[in-house]
Amino acid sequence: MRVSDFDYELPPESIAQTPLADRAASRMLVVDRARGSFQDLRFADLPSLLGSGDCLLLNDTKVLPARLFGHRRGHTGHVEVFLVKPLADDPMCWLTLVRPGRKIRTGDSIEFAPGLEALVVGRNDHGERMVRFQCDGDLHEALDRHGHVPLPPYIRRPDADADRDRYQTVFARQRGSVAAPTAGLHFTQAILEGCRAAGADIAHLTLHVGLGTFQPLTTDCVEDVRLHGERYEVSGGAALAVSRASRVVCVGTTAVRTIESTRGAAGSGETSLFISPGHRFEVTGAMLTNFHLPKSSLLMLVCAFAGTELTLAAYRHAAASGYRFYSYGDCMLVV
Repeated sequence: MRVSDFDYELPPESIAQTPLADRAASRMLVVDRARGSFQDLRFADLPSLLGSGDCLLLNDTKVLPARLFGHRRGHTGHVEVFLVKPLADDPMCWLTLVRPGRKIRTGDSIEFAPGLEALVVGRNDHGERMVRFQCDGDLHEALDRHGHVPLPPYIRRPDADADRDRYQTVFARQRGSVAAPTAGLHFTQAILEGCRAAGADIAHLTLHVGLGTFQPLTTDCVEDVRLHGERYEVSGGAALAVSRASRVVCVGTTAVRTIESTRGAAGSGETSLFISPGHRFEVTGAMLTNFHLPKSSLLMLVCAFAGTELTLAAYRHAAASGYRFYSYGDCMLVV
């Protein structure tokens, strides 16, 4: 298979730049794999499509304010540091991306605000920098004060105060992602209660979305695709809920990759599972997902579940019908 087989045309104006005023007001394209058909509904219709025996599986990761702006000590030029993940057992040491990369050297000190700076302690073969933070007080409190929401690059505006709430799910609990599990952004507490009232069980797992979300694939051979590892945890309670369900409805590709990695069992670690057409799904029975970039590993996962031809036909329909795409856009339920 070729990566170029998973391409489609999308007008630039279809890329949502801001969230809707109401989280649950999004459109939802329902794709029926058995019938090979799709239907235009609203996300608010989701509870009516669930029932007893369904387990709605949510990723409760919380997005870090992972983008920091500062300057090198002794210089005036601006520096951007993007947090990727903590290193080893030292909560002050992080793997980061830096810009401009050619100017940032090991030993440089980057100042972000009074009482918050980072020392560059190394670099790897991919150009990422290892930094050790120094701050007055708790690091995460400092990041909350001075960090910026890591909006994806196709949202062509600076982050705003409203993004701190809207680029976060209402059930976010476990801090650690550099991108939101965007299928979960549509939920409100009222919709969650509606799902419970319909008879569905709700369970949570955690996958911290990492660097690979922002990186394009560098090969055109699908079999050669390799993903970055991402940290996950599936609790015993979540595994039990999954085992009891007659249908597991995964909210987002992150929930799919996590539960398919553990095959429904409890556990924690890192997964680099890449799901493409031909994958045998062992747990996932339905999937709620946003619309993904062309030629991306996320689109390939959806094609693996729904079938490439049906998925791309649904995407063409969505684009022609004015659906909003990507992180702040509309969603698709594959049953």
